[in-house]
Amino acid sequence: MTNAASKRWSDRIEHHDIIVNEVPGLRPLTLDLVVPVEAPQPVPVLVWIHGGAWLFGSPKQPADWLMEADPFAAAIRAGFAVASAQYRLSGEAHFPAQLDDVKAAVRWLRRHGDQVGVDRERIGVWGESAGGHLASMVALTGDDQDDSDVRAAVCWYAPSNLLTMQSQAHPSGTINHDAADSPESLLIGAPLADNPGLGRVASPITYVTDQAPPMLLIHGDQDVVVPVGQSEELAAALTAVGAEVELSVVPGADHCFGGVPLEPLIRDTLAFFTRVLIA
Repeated sequence: MTNAASKRWSDRIEHHDIIVNEVPGLRPLTLDLVVPVEAPQPVPVLVWIHGGAWLFGSPKQPADWLMEADPFAAAIRAGFAVASAQYRLSGEAHFPAQLDDVKAAVRWLRRHGDQVGVDRERIGVWGESAGGHLASMVALTGDDQDDSDVRAAVCWYAPSNLLTMQSQAHPSGTINHDAADSPESLLIGAPLADNPGLGRVASPITYVTDQAPPMLLIHGDQDVVVPVGQSEELAAALTAVGAEVELSVVPGADHCFGGVPLEPLIRDTLAFFTRVLIA
């Protein structure tokens, strides 16, 4: 692992800037990994995927509202390693580049995780908003043959079907998801309303099968950015094929779980991962 810088603390080891994907003409895409030292080795790992409408954000600068509760420290205390995946934003490349990059992070963990105390067979993906979309895409399209398979996924208020986003929109929502400049259209590189085929390819619900890993979907019922119907639709599709899925609709919560405490939802998330990946 010559391409990473490592630092040891009393409770954890941090590995920064592990190169997982090199795209010609673009900066190397990297992974940051934190491994607890007190947990039995090797440890299960959670791959965090940040949100930001596929337009903004960085795994190196988590949002202030998120870090007030610090889900990553909670995950470390619960015995998980945490990997933060970088991916190309839609202004840099169109879908499926984002999925390719997150899969590259999973692939690195599957192939090299034993070098850093990570269990390659116990990988979960966890994302919020656009990151939740990518987490569900990895969960539903991961392939054991190319080492992109994962064992579990938690998706916070994630788009699941780009073609139904607008019809499900909250009455107070201000985003026209079908518009040419919507985050969804920018993701696929064309107006969503005129290119349903591209929207379908970029929608997790397209890839639902009975082979899906266990998934937990958490969504606020007052989300004005990503309609709660998105998680309800995906949960219904997974249930219909007999896949294991849990849906938690949070009363009064807006996007980013605004209006409700975040700590209980972090506990629920880690309890799910503990049951699936540790217990």
